[in-house]
Amino acid sequence: MTTASTRAIPSPDIWPDNKEFWAAAQSGKLLVKHCRSCNQPHWYPRPLCPFCMSEQTEWREAAGTGTIYTFSINRRVGPVPYVIAYVTLDEGVSMLTNIVDCDFEALRIGDRVKVVMKPSENGTMVPMFTPV
Repeated sequence: MTTASTRAIPSPDIWPDNKEFWAAAQSGKLLVKHCRSCNQPHWYPRPLCPFCMSEQTEWREAAGTGTIYTFSINRRVGPVPYVIAYVTLDEGVSMLTNIVDCDFEALRIGDRVKVVMKPSENGTMVPMFTPV
């Protein structure tokens, strides 16, 4: 069984455009940007909708569940191993993230996952995912 070693999670840069996201993460919530003009969710968070270029975007709470689109078990760099993955949220957007708290060898593309918050070096909670 291969599981993650304890490794430091770098602290995120918090800016005015993402402050609400990180505040919600502190209370265990995952937010995704949505456009109020075309109603499309988008990730990565940005002030303009990438679909219609509207500035009318807002944060909405995501279900916090999704599916592994692809992943890689990193065994070479830094404290190892760890899994980097793209997770497609139930809302339709894909996030680059880590898969944690599981047997990495049992992971499969298409597995269902749920969000779990992990503390970074400065205590800011960072969304990662674990199998359901």
